Amino acid sequence: MQTKVKHKGILLGLLSSGTFGLIPFFSIPLMRGGMGIPAILFYRFLFAAIAMTPVCLFLNRSMNVGFRNFAVLFVLAIFYAGTSVGLIWSYSYIPSGITTTIHFLYPILVAFIMMYCFGEKKSAFIFFPALLSFAGVAFLCWNDTNITLKLLGVYIALATVVTYALYIVGVNKFGINRIHPLIVTFYILSFGAVFFGIYALLTSGIEPIHSSKEWFNLIVLALLPTVISDYALIVAIKYAGSTISAILGVMEPVVAVCMGVCFFAERFNLYSFIGLFLVLSAVIMTIISRMENRLDI
Repeated sequence: MQTKVKHKGILLGLLSSGTFGLIPFFSIPLMRGGMGIPAILFYRFLFAAIAMTPVCLFLNRSMNVGFRNFAVLFVLAIFYAGTSVGLIWSYSYIPSGITTTIHFLYPILVAFIMMYCFGEKKSAFIFFPALLSFAGVAFLCWNDTNITLKLLGVYIALATVVTYALYIVGVNKFGINRIHPLIVTFYILSFGAVFFGIYALLTSGIEPIHSSKEWFNLIVLALLPTVISDYALIVAIKYAGSTISAILGVMEPVVAVCMGVCFFAERFNLYSFIGLFLVLSAVIMTIISRMENRLDI
């Protein structure tokens, strides 16, 4: 039974990362169509929260989580919202595949936090994959033109590494995993809708949705890489732990790079191949290391 539970967590972790990697596929066409980033984020989280409401009501789940958990969910929503705005913002400066691959350094940070802050078994082997990951990022970002803009995009993407790592660790270590994942997902997305509604009103405003294509992209953006991805991640953390769930994000950069190359004419050269190979190699080595030491993390 324990093995089946772990396998469920692993499969949901892969589902979460795979759908999360679809963010640029639906958000970039909206940006190219003229919709502002604040409005895209607002609609994404609003539609996601709306989609979650009937599900929670149908399953008759209590929405009362208590003041402490409410406060923790509010903070976690800030981390998740920060990740979302950072990713979509960085698309304006660097290719989406590179953004997502840089973002994928978060499993290494999660492993460090769990080892050094929460007493998980330390492994010197983890440092080598970390170095490989940074080397991979260097190859992916190598370009001799527009270096200033590209570096800004890299910094923004690196910030999402921190916010997403803190989100994953927080879900596991602050009692939230005792709340039903549907309720956690609902609160995270609802807080996000409020954050981005305020953000949009204070910046570029909330543009109306003009076409059926925009409706389609926004609705699918809300469902696949938002509702399904976050719900699957929360359940995966519950069953497989923070570190393994983070590492299973291996599908995220793969999907994002494939989407960028196939649909957005993004360049995939030798440097890109080496960079992606190094990052994924680092992740595979991390998986082997953690599974040999301790899987219940």
